[in-house]
Amino acid sequence: MKVMVIVKASKDSEAGVMPSQELLTEMGRFNEELVKAGVMLAGEGLHPSSKGARVHFSGKNRTVVNGPFAETKELIAGYWIWQVKSLEEAIGWVKRCPNPMMQDSDIEIRPIFAAEDFGAAFTPELQQQEQRMRTEIERQKDAK
Repeated sequence: MKVMVIVKASKDSEAGVMPSQELLTEMGRFNEELVKAGVMLAGEGLHPSSKGARVHFSGKNRTVVNGPFAETKELIAGYWIWQVKSLEEAIGWVKRCPNPMMQDSDIEIRPIFAAEDFGAAFTPELQQQEQRMRTEIERQKDAK
């Protein structure tokens, strides 16, 4: 199963406070463990919400709201995409992770939908479309 592991933002991360060299080193070691174990598929840190935007949808209307966004507890500072056997395995890895913030912090784990989760609504035509897009994405990555 694939999971998204979400590092929740803090007041410091939203203020643009960069991690220390020590934390970067610890996190680098942890990421290497994930890669060697075949767990990590992707992972990135995110700039503060002050550098981002939200697009609100209401029917056919779209409204853009520029950051920063008020509720730090609802924001994310980074993420990983992992391939694991179970939610319990992902929890085990997160428990080994260095604390990503200089204060108390939270990391959320969310399963990513797989094709079979959509049942009959994910028709063979839609499955073929999905495969074409994934193939094109890989082709573009290889070309870079």
